[in-house]
Amino acid sequence: MITEAEQALLTLLRADARASTAELARKLGVSRTTVQSRIERLEQRGVIAGYGVRLSPDYEQGLVKAHVLLTVTPKLADKVVRALEAMPPVRTVHSVSGNFDMIVIVDAPSIRDLDALLDRIGAMDGVERTSSSIILSTRVDR
Repeated sequence: MITEAEQALLTLLRADARASTAELARKLGVSRTTVQSRIERLEQRGVIAGYGVRLSPDYEQGLVKAHVLLTVTPKLADKVVRALEAMPPVRTVHSVSGNFDMIVIVDAPSIRDLDALLDRIGAMDGVERTSSSIILSTRVDR
């Protein structure tokens, strides 16, 4: 269970994981020691599993992003996931319910590169069917 104070801290860390303890403490109205101990507790409990990089909007604006829906052969699903994981343009792989088995979020520097990536994914052993949608804009990204 996450407390309201921990949730507020997580919200700030999502916006800027490199924010200093002093800055977080000031925004939360608590001491730096309190912030540090909350972060340590969240890490120990596995709530915070790591820290990552958020790309700048200017850089991301130049990428062509897409959602690729996959139907896969059930016995080959693990093989498909491993192959997707090895592809640098693949950002996220979701297992989903419904008409498709997975949603894969990808990005590429150009339409030509995206087209080649989609061909590679569609030709993978275990992928039965794909459907893709190019992302035109992102309205909310937390």
